[in-house]
Amino acid sequence: MPAAPLSRQEIEDGLGDLPGWSLEGDRIACAYRFRDHIAAAAFVQHVVAIQNELNHHSDLTLGYNTVSLSVNTHDAGGAVTGNDLELAGRVAAIAPGHGARQR
Repeated sequence: MPAAPLSRQEIEDGLGDLPGWSLEGDRIACAYRFRDHIAAAAFVQHVVAIQNELNHHSDLTLGYNTVSLSVNTHDAGGAVTGNDLELAGRVAAIAPGHGARQR
């Protein structure tokens, strides 16, 4: 059974605990800056491992020293669900350990 879409208020409440994450259209998104490309790529590898563990995947964009993520739930018609907030929370938790700064 697909995850249920969250209301705008539920999304905003969930984002309150996720610094740098915001609602952009029908997705939640965040962007990070790193000291260099290697640090950014290492962060992407860590995010991919988390996504595989959760079986929930975001759109990731790797730049020279930046990483942008956005996510919604395809099985919920492209709406934001608790799965998206869980992934964002896991990403936010590891970001400081990779030296990430909010873009």
